[in-house]
Amino acid sequence: MYAALWRALPGPWPVRLLIVLALLAGIVLLLVFHGYPWVMQTFFPTPDPTFAGPDPRSSTLA
Repeated sequence: MYAALWRALPGPWPVRLLIVLALLAGIVLLLVFHGYPWVMQTFFPTPDPTFAGPDPRSSTLA
């Protein structure tokens, strides 16, 4: 499969190498900025960080 992809790319091998590296960098960036946050938000939801303690406006000392 990789040989077929390599043959499908235009240019000599240095140009092909640059194209492959650019494609890999694009895939990594897409995964880091879109894939990973989606997975973390969907499958590992963070708990609500707010504290549900007594209301500070209702003081029993006053």
